Parts: sequence; structure tokens; C-alpha cells
Amino acid sequence: MIDRRYFLASAAASAALAAEPALARTERVDWHALAQDVRSEMAWAWAAYRKQAWGQDEIRPVSGTSKSFLIPGQTVGLSIVEALDTLWLMGLDAELEDGVRWIRQSLRFDLDGDAQVFEATIRLVGGLLSGHLATGEAKLLELAHDLATRMMPAFDTPTGMPMRYVNLHTGKTRDPLSFPAEIGGGLAPEFVTLSKLTGDKRFGEAAVNAMLTLYGKRSKIGLLADTIDVTTGAWTTRIATIGPPTDSYFEYLWDTWVLTGDKRLRDAYRSCTAAILAHLTDRTTGDLWFANVDFETGERLDLVQSELSAFYPGLLREGGKPGEARAAMRGWEKAQDRFGVLPEAFDPGDWSIKSKGNALRPELADSAFTLWLHDRDEHWRHVARTHFLNMKRTSKVAHGYSGLSDVTTPGAWNDACPGYWWSEQMKYYWLIFSDCPRFDYRDNYLSTEGNVFKGLKR
Repeated sequence: MIDRRYFLASAAASAALAAEPALARTERVDWHALAQDVRSEMAWAWAAYRKQAWGQDEIRPVSGTSKSFLIPGQTVGLSIVEALDTLWLMGLDAELEDGVRWIRQSLRFDLDGDAQVFEATIRLVGGLLSGHLATGEAKLLELAHDLATRMMPAFDTPTGMPMRYVNLHTGKTRDPLSFPAEIGGGLAPEFVTLSKLTGDKRFGEAAVNAMLTLYGKRSKIGLLADTIDVTTGAWTTRIATIGPPTDSYFEYLWDTWVLTGDKRLRDAYRSCTAAILAHLTDRTTGDLWFANVDFETGERLDLVQSELSAFYPGLLREGGKPGEARAAMRGWEKAQDRFGVLPEAFDPGDWSIKSKGNALRPELADSAFTLWLHDRDEHWRHVARTHFLNMKRTSKVAHGYSGLSDVTTPGAWNDACPGYWWSEQMKYYWLIFSDCPRFDYRDNYLSTEGNVFKGLKR
């Protein structure tokens, strides 16, 4: 049962926080020109990938080589799949057709190797679905259905929560110790959308059941820990966090409610959010952050922030908490202004960096885009512009864009361009700057991987 005290406290806090001003951004910007710059960078990076690593999962943009992602030594053209709807939205139609042609001719999932269910779903099933919705290409939907079918044995557990890995050829599964993000945060919108498009209900039903089963494991104060055994349903850690490996579970409770109208998911999202606001909020720095705490007692463990947690202000805004969203975003803006490129982890209590790398992360741009969609406040465009310019200044290399091994050292590239770079931040930048005619800004849905399942104007 949801504790109404959480909602009353949250409503009062939201009203107080809504009056807080945003950080000032006064510079006038030609947003159309900035959008065209984003599109040009996408086209340039795509040409480099086409020349140096075509059909491979990911390019190594410093050395001009490539690497596998899903299964070592094998390729599923991950970057192509992830780029599909971004290319379509940008009107890069020749590049899009080139990618679709490769998929028609070369992409197969009958691979004798273990695929991580979470990553395969958000990246490949999601990318193929959004690509299908953008282009109408039937082969993309056929491949999404094939891959999801090969992963269904993962749900054959006593709890219905999926195992982490499945062999795409044999169906053999492994790794029962899993995380909220992988149990619910990387399955439901993709599987629900697949069920709608194919009429095969088993995908959506399995994913929603897993999410609700996990929700039923929450503590008496309404919090989830971050690691669970899917065969026994027992928690194996005590850490409650909005960051990884829990993060997108909350995102997908809300998202799947939006896609399905299933009120059980809406109520679960509201309950989880109320518990987070009651037990994880921290204002010791003067800004709103979310601490890591014991999931049963609420005892604070630390205030270390993962860069991936920067998604949360956007989710708060989507879920009807504009005051908290704005207050939480202020801290992330200050972090961006301080570090330039956000490190993987830091402590806002003393601004000490706990992990110096940055894997071309899109989460701050994601929140800026989501806040702008709801508020249409130009301030959020400025936040995204800073994010884009910082990336362009620090990560552009010979054959594309590279993550950083050390954000404090110029030129400390890690020679990796993750597949989500094509699907996420380049799309967020384009949509927030461009007033894209192929996108419905009033009625849309983007997944945790940035895949557009609703709002494509064909």
C-alpha cells in the first residue's frame, strides 16, 4: 500500500522548490545553425564509421579499428542499428538506406554466444523497433521479433524475473544475480511495443510481470536494494540508489505506464518516487542530490553520484514533480560548469572525483531535453548546448568521437565510441535545437536508449 504521507510531504516540497530560479543563461544563440552543426558532426562521424568499421559493432575512433560488443568475436552491426532513427530524424536518408541495406543482407541472431538480455533489448530490439517505425521496413520488425524470441528462455525462472544472459543459439541461460535496471529497466517498453506491433502478447506480459514482481520485493519503507537473486527472490545487497544498477527501473515503471495505461505500473512508480523523496534526498550542499542509503533503514551510506544519475531530473519532471526536477537539475548544471565534461562518479559534498573517465555519457543532455519538452524554457537548450560543445571540444578525434579515460587531462581518449552515442545524445541535441519536422514534440516517447517508439511523423 502507498503511504499517503510521502505524497503530502512531496507535494509541499514541490511547491517550495518550484520557485527556485534556474542558473542564468543569457547568451543569444542561433539554434538552427547549432542544429545543423550537430547534423554535420553526425554525418561526418557516420562517414568515418562507414570507411573504417562498416558492419562492426563499434568503431575505435582514435585508431580507426573496431570491436565487438554483444558477443566477443562476432558482430551484429550495433552502431548501425542504434543510429537508424537518428539518421531518419536528421534527414540523412542516403546514410539510413545504406544502414538498412546492411541489416537486410547481413544481420542474423542465430549466434552461439551469450548475450546480455538487458543490453540486447534496449540497444538491438529497441533500435530495430524504432528503425521499423521510422522507415516501415518489415525486415527490422522481423529481426526484433527473432531476437526477442531467442531471449525468452531468460524468463523461465521461479520468480519470472529474467536471468542476465542467454545463449542466442541454444537458449541456455546463466547469471541469476541481477539488478533492478536489468530486470525492469531494460525490457518492458521494448517488449510491450513489440507485442503491439506483432500481436505476440507473451513479450509484454513477461516484462511487465517481472517489473511488478520486483516491486513486490521492496522494503517496509518502500525502497529497493540494487542486487537480487532471480531464482530465489532474495536481495543480496542493501544499497538503495537512483543510480546504477537500479536507475532505469524507475524510468521504465513510468514509461510502461505511459505506453500501456496499466495503473499498477503508475502506482508502483509513484510509490517508489515517494520513498526516494522521503529517504534519499540530501540538501547538505545547498542543492538537491540523492544519497545512497540502506534500503531497509534509510541510513545514509554516501553521497557519491554516478554520471548516469543525471537522467533523474528529467524523470521527475515527466512524473509530475517539476519543483524537485528543477532543483535536482541545478546541482548537475553546477557539476557541468565545474568539470566541463562530467566524470563517471564524483562527490558533490567536496566535488572530489571518484572515477575520472567519461564514456560519452548522454544523461545530462537527456534530462535537459526532457525538461525542455515539458517547460519550453530556453534555459534547458543552453544546458544542452554546453554539453554538446564540451563534447565536441574534448572528444572529437581522427575517426569520430571518443570517450575519455580522464576528464581532467586533455587528449586522454579511451578509443571507444559506444553504440548509444548514435542513438542518444546526437538525437537529443538534434531534437532540442532543430524543431525537427519529422518529430511530434507534443506527443512522443523515447526509451532509455533514446529510441523513438512514439512521435515519428512519417
